[in-house]
Amino acid sequence: MIPIEEIRETLVALHETPGIGRITIDRLLAISALDGARTRREGDWRELGLTAKQAAAAVENLGEARMEARRRRWARTGLSYVTALDAAYPARLRHIADAPWVLYYYGRLELAARPSVAIVGTRLATAYGRRVAEDLASDCARAGLTVVSGLAKGIDAAAHLGALQGPGSTVAVLGSPADTPYPPENRTLYRQIAEAGLIVSETPPDIPLHPGLFPLRNRIIAGLALGVVVVEAAERSGALITADLAGSYDRDVFVVPGPVTSPRSRGPLLRLRQNSAKPVLDASDILSEYPAYLNGGETAAERADSDRELTPEEARVYRILRDGPRSVDELSAEAGLTFGLLHAVLLSLQIKRKIHQQPGSVYNAL
Repeated sequence: MIPIEEIRETLVALHETPGIGRITIDRLLAISALDGARTRREGDWRELGLTAKQAAAAVENLGEARMEARRRRWARTGLSYVTALDAAYPARLRHIADAPWVLYYYGRLELAARPSVAIVGTRLATAYGRRVAEDLASDCARAGLTVVSGLAKGIDAAAHLGALQGPGSTVAVLGSPADTPYPPENRTLYRQIAEAGLIVSETPPDIPLHPGLFPLRNRIIAGLALGVVVVEAAERSGALITADLAGSYDRDVFVVPGPVTSPRSRGPLLRLRQNSAKPVLDASDILSEYPAYLNGGETAAERADSDRELTPEEARVYRILRDGPRSVDELSAEAGLTFGLLHAVLLSLQIKRKIHQQPGSVYNAL
């Protein structure tokens, strides 16, 4: 019996072999070709159906020098991987027809197995679209759902930012390798997600970026989620491809209606006309579909109601803390309150369960 770790390493090596893709790996696994793979010669691989070019690449990539180089890479970069042979592989993703055999990741892999919704849309988002995506993501994350998106500019970035507020969690599915932040302007967001959430990609490290990588990640976004929410998208859009994939995987599809005069609303509006998506006016339209997965968190509308119960000074401090944690000195300066009044305000906000005190007299909004 071959040790499972050797089988996993062999699967990763084949996944990283130029010219060998998912369908070829499917066929090799179906005939138990991973057994003895490291000792095969090119002729052996040819007999198993590989082309001469594939066979030569497989022999080279399965050689001990390459295998050891990969082990050093894991140790050097901290990058991890999970294969479809592993119990930790995300269960929902495992059940789609074209699931990737290998996923590379940074962060908390368990988030990929949690109940989640994907929030996607155009890179050329309007201010309205970004605000809606951020609010929906924040509400879903606070209620107990993990938010999945693609780390692209526009709607994706807004969704990740919203999910990172409070106790929320988020998964970024990259088209680039997991150790390559893309686009570069989202590098800070990438680091935040790697620390608090999950960065995942099926693209092997060191693969040069090219446009063909990015459509492939759409199926992973759709496969991980219970449902896909499209906030803004043109009539022909990668976000709509993700939504269509979700429908083919028997996932829910939601869209946010927008102005009929906006090209970025045309995709969602057409899906509504076709009766192929559910309209979303606020997060409750999403959350009501998944009551078994929720933890009772507040939505934006509910927070607005409770915010009205705050005094002007409490509201001022709370607004500041919703932008990020602050020390007492920073709060006093930004809110323009004396230390005595500020301490009374902070105590009241804690009693009302609006804020939390961290070590070192630093406060953050809940």
